Amino acid sequence: MNSALKELLDLLDLEQIELDIFRGRSPEERIQRVFGGQVAAQALVAAGRTVPADRMVHSLHAYFIRPGDPAVPIVYNVERVRDGRSFTTRRVVAIQHGKAIFTMSASFHIDEPGVAHQARPMPDVPAPESLPTFQQRMFETFGDDEAWREWTSKPRPVDFRYVSALPWEAQRDPSLISTENNAWFRYDAELPDDPLLHVVLAAYASDFTLVDTVLLAHGLAWGSANISGASLDHAMWFHRPFRADDWMLYAQESPWSGGARGLARGEMYTASGQLAVSVVQECLIRVG
Repeated sequence: MNSALKELLDLLDLEQIELDIFRGRSPEERIQRVFGGQVAAQALVAAGRTVPADRMVHSLHAYFIRPGDPAVPIVYNVERVRDGRSFTTRRVVAIQHGKAIFTMSASFHIDEPGVAHQARPMPDVPAPESLPTFQQRMFETFGDDEAWREWTSKPRPVDFRYVSALPWEAQRDPSLISTENNAWFRYDAELPDDPLLHVVLAAYASDFTLVDTVLLAHGLAWGSANISGASLDHAMWFHRPFRADDWMLYAQESPWSGGARGLARGEMYTASGQLAVSVVQECLIRVG
């Protein structure tokens, strides 16, 4: 287990400071704001700790309200909205400096039998083992650029293998511009069998590449002086059990952008082709 994954698992082990009140921290890095996937994952941990173990999360709906300050802890207040016979609903508010920075509603459901179908098969893409790592792709793109090399050489908790072009590649070669973005990912260590942990880690990984999918549609990339952006809201539906330490294909597309906003949606498939998670996010993108 690399140091970045170990640190992430530590960050997800929230401190309970009162009934339904939890405290989380951020990595000790020089970053301007807290990564949105981290806040969503920690909020889901907080909600899950107030729910019976036989009820698994099946959906979450979240809003990113203010940038998170990585220098101070985040307090997560959980409201027990409803405890029904089959469903449990929780609302979580993440607070810093006395103000809400993030809100999330999450619904949990007991395991029930029912009709089942999957409309679309998993996209036919190369196997993850045949693809270079994210770091290798970035090194090929930026070569000896010292600033980029320092950033990309840092250990990452999740291993992403891109099938599609990176935004920086499409910025240099307009023929690579696309509204579709496919990437394999997994956490490269054997993880505990706790089902909530695997769902939480999927939520963390889900926020890495959705804004990139909107940028890819326009040949734009982070690092340009005139580009700024952030996640605005985030929704996920969890369809079946899965393991985040097995390869999953994250098939994403951006059907629309306009008015300084962009929409991206994604589907996470197990390596065997089963649809496990659906994701939709709206993001803010400003140019100029």
